Amino acid sequence: MAATERLRDVTAPLAGVRYDSPQGRWVLLATILGSGMTQLDATIVNVALPRIGATFNAGMQSLQWIVNAYTLTLAGLLLISGSLGDRLGRGRVFMFGTVWFALASAGCALAPNVGVLIAMRALQGVGGALVTPGSLAILEAVFIREDRSAAVGAWSGLGGIAGAIGPLVGGALTQIAPWTWRLAFLINVPMAMLVVWVTRRHVPESRDAEARGRIDVAGAVLAALGLAGVTFGLTRGATEGWGLVEVATTIAGAAAVGAFVVVEARQSNPMMPLSLFRSRQFSAANLVTLLVYAALGGAFFLLPLQLQQVMGLSPLAAGSSLLPITVIMLLLSARMGRLAERIGPRLPMSVGPLVAAVGLAWMGLIGAQSSYLGAVLPPVIVFGLGLALTVAPLTATALAAAPSRQAGVASAINNDVARTGSLLAVAILPPLAGITAASGELAAALSKGFPWAMVAAAATCAAGGVLAALAIRNLPRAEMSGSHAAGG
Repeated sequence: MAATERLRDVTAPLAGVRYDSPQGRWVLLATILGSGMTQLDATIVNVALPRIGATFNAGMQSLQWIVNAYTLTLAGLLLISGSLGDRLGRGRVFMFGTVWFALASAGCALAPNVGVLIAMRALQGVGGALVTPGSLAILEAVFIREDRSAAVGAWSGLGGIAGAIGPLVGGALTQIAPWTWRLAFLINVPMAMLVVWVTRRHVPESRDAEARGRIDVAGAVLAALGLAGVTFGLTRGATEGWGLVEVATTIAGAAAVGAFVVVEARQSNPMMPLSLFRSRQFSAANLVTLLVYAALGGAFFLLPLQLQQVMGLSPLAAGSSLLPITVIMLLLSARMGRLAERIGPRLPMSVGPLVAAVGLAWMGLIGAQSSYLGAVLPPVIVFGLGLALTVAPLTATALAAAPSRQAGVASAINNDVARTGSLLAVAILPPLAGITAASGELAAALSKGFPWAMVAAAATCAAGGVLAALAIRNLPRAEMSGSHAAGG
């Protein structure tokens, strides 16, 4: 059957693809490259921010929006994208999102001013919301049941390499010349072309033939408007002062979030089933996720700026300095997941954020006279160890607390909560620490505010550990299996 015919025949039942077959390797290549493209972009941009700010003479508020415009649309649309794939065809939506992401990336590279760049970043987030969950959904739908775990493991491990090399690629590209930060966005275009080519030729189409009801458009719109209103209001209010516009926008955003909850409670096919939150384990795991990823997002936004603007590292050196975190995660995350399975998630989810908090507070000592080996590497290693203890048990606990038939939506909710935590931290943390300066004064503002920002991030992360100690339970395997099947 021709590739185009496979893409049209979205209702045909799939016999299943084997992991070790040639087609299985092609499917893995398409999904890993697609999701890896979005991970690469996120880590590249953080390292490129100082050069972008210098090009456009942008202050802290503009840098915040370069990051948050992407996260905002990604978080607002992540939950509904899975429903689109189930109904319209997972491969088709995955390819559409890939093309969208590539076009928006080209728009970022060609942006003549910071306003256009922020708008293009928001459009990038739309594409990212279609690509990221779509890649995992394709694996679940295409591979035979016995091979899905291996496929997901390969997707997770190899996709994580993109996040690992992102700071290095971003540093190398942006260091060539003041304008070459634009290459950090253009690199997505050839990757996207390869993803589309492989998907069209080798990925069989699939959709959920039993999907019923309308897509939850009202919920998606309210979620996006709520996040946008709250983020805009908090960012502007903290930096420009709390005038009528800032107060009104924040209140309107909070009202939209409230309306979203009401709509989801009444919707017959909600994109975020509120019944999941009746499980104390699920609710607690997601609250811990919110706190830990808020600390992570705030730190990863400010640390590259501090390393380059204050400590004076080159973009490449700044990107390389974060590599130990990713290496530790790749080496230890799977082991920590297996450990949590044996002893229960409560201890690693309690200790991990506390260890990470120590690393964050220690990072606050990084200053103009610091050396990499003496002041940067030790807290980076401690922080990485804390994350490795935390992330795999945290994700596994959130998924295990949901019924197996809702594992996909539980994963999407947990991912969305993590994005929202990062979104709010990037909006709130810099002004909370007094880092609100224009471009020419940014280094001085960072010197004063960075230590306080890291203390605040450390306190947030530690709060996640305390919450886990109080609320997460080590359920017996039989009880967990029963709740997983019955819905908790």
